[in-house]
Amino acid sequence: MPAGIDAAVAALLARVLASDDPDEPFDTSRLDIELLDIFLEESGDLLDHADTALTQLRESPDSREPLIALQRDLHTLKGGARMAGVFTIGELGHAMESMLEAVVEQRCELDRTGIGLLEGGFDRLHAMVTRVAERRAIDMPQALIDAFNALARGRPLLAAEATPEPAAAQKPELAPLSTPINDLGADDDTAIRAPQEQVRIRADLLDRLVNYAGEVAIYRARLEQQLGAFRSAMNEMEQTNTRLRDQLRRLEIETEAQIIARYQREGDAGDASFDPLELDRFSTLQQLSRALGESAADMTSLQQTLDDLTRQYETLLLQQSRVSSDLQEGLMRTRMVPFDALVPRLRRVLRQAASDTGKQVQLKLDGSQGELDRNVLERMTAPLEHMLRNAVAHGIESPERRREAGKGEEGTVRIAVRREGSEVVLEIGDDGSGLDRGAIRRRAEERGLVRTDAVLSDGDLDALIFEPGFSTADEVSRLAGRGVGMDVVASEVRQLGGSLDISTRRGQGTSFTLRLPQTLAVTQAVFVRIGETQFAVPIASVRGVGRIERDRLASGDASYSYGGEEYALHDLGLLVGHAPARADGHLQMPLLLVRSGELRAAVAVDEIIGSREIVVKPVGPQVASIPGIFGATIMGDGSVVVILDVAPLARRHAVLPRDTAPEPQAERRRVPLVMVVDDSVTMRKVTGRVLERHNLEVLTAKDGIDALERMEERVPDLMLLDIEMPRMDGYELARQMKADPRLRDVLIMMITSRTGEKHRQRAFDLGVDRYLGKPYQEPELMRNVHELLKVSHGRE
Repeated sequence: MPAGIDAAVAALLARVLASDDPDEPFDTSRLDIELLDIFLEESGDLLDHADTALTQLRESPDSREPLIALQRDLHTLKGGARMAGVFTIGELGHAMESMLEAVVEQRCELDRTGIGLLEGGFDRLHAMVTRVAERRAIDMPQALIDAFNALARGRPLLAAEATPEPAAAQKPELAPLSTPINDLGADDDTAIRAPQEQVRIRADLLDRLVNYAGEVAIYRARLEQQLGAFRSAMNEMEQTNTRLRDQLRRLEIETEAQIIARYQREGDAGDASFDPLELDRFSTLQQLSRALGESAADMTSLQQTLDDLTRQYETLLLQQSRVSSDLQEGLMRTRMVPFDALVPRLRRVLRQAASDTGKQVQLKLDGSQGELDRNVLERMTAPLEHMLRNAVAHGIESPERRREAGKGEEGTVRIAVRREGSEVVLEIGDDGSGLDRGAIRRRAEERGLVRTDAVLSDGDLDALIFEPGFSTADEVSRLAGRGVGMDVVASEVRQLGGSLDISTRRGQGTSFTLRLPQTLAVTQAVFVRIGETQFAVPIASVRGVGRIERDRLASGDASYSYGGEEYALHDLGLLVGHAPARADGHLQMPLLLVRSGELRAAVAVDEIIGSREIVVKPVGPQVASIPGIFGATIMGDGSVVVILDVAPLARRHAVLPRDTAPEPQAERRRVPLVMVVDDSVTMRKVTGRVLERHNLEVLTAKDGIDALERMEERVPDLMLLDIEMPRMDGYELARQMKADPRLRDVLIMMITSRTGEKHRQRAFDLGVDRYLGKPYQEPELMRNVHELLKVSHGRE
C-alpha cells in the first residue's frame, strides 16, 4: 500500500467516530424493546471477546484462529443487529466480516494498515452499541463501510477516499462518556448522595465463585471433622500419659522395695559403708526407672504443647469459618435479584394471553420488591409464565360469564411475594371460576389414572392436574389443551427443593402457593439413616419428627396424628427400594413428618441423625430424572449423600392401583417438536417465540455439539439450523444426522445469511430440506415450517 495511507486511515476514522449527532434521540417506535435489550447485552459480550481476538491478531498477523474468531463474532453480531432492527450496526458488521472472509480466502492481505482499520471498525461498533443503549441516534458510517469493501475487493485505499470533511461540515465531537464529580462543581454533600459505582460481571463467573465458596465450606467441614478427630486423639493421649505416670510410680516403688529386700537377705555380707541404693549393681535398674519417668514427663509436655496448638488451630478455624460464612453470604447477596425484574415480562405474557382469549385481565402485585436467587428466578420464569397463561385460559371467565356470575368484567390475577425464614413464598391466584373437580375426575378416569369406584379427597383430585399430559381442555389452543405445563411446574418446584399447594373454591378462584428456597447453593437439611445409607431431606418440607410403636407400623396402621393433622404412614426403606426400616436399638420407630401441598406423610426411618447446613451439588440429568432425587451433598469425610424429595416418592407409593385398562379416548394431536440451533442468543429467542406462538414445542441449542447432546434424549421433528457456529457448524451437524439411522429422518431447514448458490447447493447435497436467508419474515418462516410438518396454517 502507499506509504502515506496510515495518515489517511487515521483521518477517516477520526471523521467517522465523530459523525453521530450527540443530541438526536434513537427512534425505537418500530422496534421490540425487549429484543433490542437482549441484542445490546449480547453485543457487549461479543465485542469484548472480539477485542481479545483482535489483540491476538495484532501480535500474530499470520495466525488463522483470531481471524476465524473475529468472523464468528461479527457474523453473530450482524445477525442479532438485523433481527433487532439496528441495521446500521448490521451493515458495518457485514462489511467487516466480508473483508475478513477475503483475507481468510487469501483474496487480499491484512497488513498493519488493515489491522488498524479493523480496530477502528470495532471501536466504531463499540461506540454505536453504547449510543443505542443510551437511546441516542447513530449515523450510517458509509465511508468506513466503503473502506472495508475496497479492501475486500483487493483494492488499496486511496488517500482521497479518506480525506476528512471540511471543518465547517464536521459535526461536533462527542462529550466524554464520564466526567469526575469534582469537575462538575458538585459539593461534598451532592457527592455521599451520588449512586455507588457498579461492576458488571458474567453470571457464569459469579456462579463459579459461589461454587468455590461452597467448596471452601465443604473443606472447612472436613477440617473441622479432622480437627475433632485430632482432639479426640489428644484426649486419648492424655489418658494414656496418665496411665503411664501411674505405672511408673508403681515401678519405682517396686524397684526400691526389691533393693531393700535384697539388702536385708544379704545381711552383713555386704559393705556396711554404702547404702543399698548407692551400690552400682542396683543403680542400672534405678536409672532406667528414673529415665522412664523423665520420658513420661516429656510426653506430658509434648501433649500440652500439642493441646495448646490444637486450641490455636480451633481459634483460627473459627475465625476462618466466620470469614468464609461472610464471603459466602456476600456472594449469595450478589446473586439476589428483585422479583420486580420479572414483572414487565409477566405483564406482557398476561396481556398476550388475554388478547388471545378475548378476556379482560389485570395483574396485581404485592411485595414484588422481594429478592430471589438469580438461578431460582430464572428457573421459575417459564413455570410462572405458564401459570399466568393457565389462569387466563382455565380460570378467568369471559366478560359475559363474569357478568352473569355477578363479577366485574375484568378478571384479576394476583402475585404476592414474601419471605418466611429461609424460604421465598410466591402466591399466584385468580378470581376466576376455580378448578372444575368434576371435569378433572372425568378426564382422570378416561386416562385410567383413577378407578371409577375410587374415593378421592379434594386434595387428591386437585393434585391430578400435575400428572404429565393431563388437561381438561376439550380442544388444543394456543394456551391450553396440550397437557404440558403444570406437570413441568410441579417438577421444577420439586427440583428446586420447594413445595406447591393448591387452594380453590368453586366460582371464586384458585390460588397456588409456591415455597422456594431463597438460594440453591446452600440449604438446611435433616439427615436420616436407612440401614447403612444416609439420606438428606430439605428442611423446608419437614414439619417435625415423631415416634411410633413398632406394632402400629407392622399392623398396617395408615395414619399418624400430629398438630391436629393426619399424616399417612410410609416406610422410607420401601420408598427408596431399600430394606424396610427396623430402627435397631430404638424402642420406637423414628418418624420424619413431611408436608408438601396437600400431602402429609409420616416416614419411618432407622435413625434421625440431625440437621445441618449443606452445599447442594447437581447430580446430572441421568440421576436427576429419577423421581425423588433433588441433588447430592459432600460430607466432611468426603462421602456423598443423596438429597431426597420425599413427596413424589410418597405420592407414587400411595397411588391407587391402575390395573384396570383405560377406556378408549379420542386421539389428540401430538405437538410437533422443533429444535432451533444457532449460536446467537437473539436468534434463538426470537425464533423460539415465533414458533411457540404457533403452538409448536421448541428446543434450542447453541451449536452442533450441543444439539447432538440434546438429541440423545429427544429427537425433534424439525430442525432450524444455522451454518456458522463454534465447535461444530451446520454442515457438519447435518452430515452427522443424515449418517445416523436414529436422526436421518429429522427434517432440516437451514436459516443463514449465506445465501450464495454455492452454500445453498452444498446444503441440498447434504439432504437439507429447505434453505432460508436471514433476516427472515415470520410468514415465510411459518409457511415453510407448516409445509414441512404438514400442518395447516392457524387461520386457514
